[in-house]
Amino acid sequence: MNHSISRRTAIATLGALSAGAVLAQGVAPRPVTVRFGYQKSSTLTALLKAQGTLEKQLAPLNATLSWHEFTSGLPLLEALNLDNLDISADVADTVPVFAQAAGAELTFIAQEAPSPAAQAIVVREDSPITTVADLKGKKVGFAKAAGAHYLLIAALEKAGLSFKDIVPAYLTPADGRAAFEKGAIDAWVVWDPFLAAAQRQSKVRILADGAGIASYQRYYLASTKFAKARPDVLRVVYAELEKTGKWVKQNPKEAAALLSPVWGLDAATIEQANSRRSYAVRPVVVDGLVEQQRIADAFFGEKLLPRKLNALDVALFKPGA
Repeated sequence: MNHSISRRTAIATLGALSAGAVLAQGVAPRPVTVRFGYQKSSTLTALLKAQGTLEKQLAPLNATLSWHEFTSGLPLLEALNLDNLDISADVADTVPVFAQAAGAELTFIAQEAPSPAAQAIVVREDSPITTVADLKGKKVGFAKAAGAHYLLIAALEKAGLSFKDIVPAYLTPADGRAAFEKGAIDAWVVWDPFLAAAQRQSKVRILADGAGIASYQRYYLASTKFAKARPDVLRVVYAELEKTGKWVKQNPKEAAALLSPVWGLDAATIEQANSRRSYAVRPVVVDGLVEQQRIADAFFGEKLLPRKLNALDVALFKPGA
């Protein structure tokens, strides 16, 4: 048994119990402004923000929200680590590994079930590159520490190559799209909704997606300090994410219509992107973090992490506690 995990989980549970006791005694929680970070692919958070749902649900807890948008997951968790945020919307499974390596004190709030087809390696339709093996010596664009980064490493390994066999270009999704379209990179590794937009607006081919190599689970996190102080807020956030995830899958056209003005994309593109995401929000359990260790080992093996990590040595929030 991992005693470190048990101890940290117990801390989160005790915090939840003590907060519940305060509310049961009729004492109003201390006012708090919850700093909530997100990125464009944070679909469920985007819907909650657009509809003001969380603001309404958190008001009885004396909690207000401030929203902060980031280009990708790594800068989002860096801000969480620096105490510039309290909660992070979903980031790809790779990102917490880099945050752990930096010594971040983070608590996992929730996990989205795998969505392997929601990220892919793409080339231009007229490219001579037809297999992942053809990427040897080629310039490949992707966001550092994103799920796309691990997908690339895993796909290269499957093709008998290593990360050193390609020329990496670390690019945000917007910069990656521009570089891809003008031919400055040979291939691009990206996730939805950017992937769906590229498929519908440009002539691209998919070399590989995550099927069988990278399951692409996404995680919601909080600073451990905030998780201990306000588990009541995290319970509300978890419940609304779970509810919204189910609604998106049951109402794909309505969800796409709501997101269209928020993302600046047409509804058909958004519906295509959403069809590849599970949006199945569930609690994070130790057994569900096995792939996190594979990811950490892969990045360490490529000398992209400064030290070997125990990816399971993390704090877990229990929404039902």
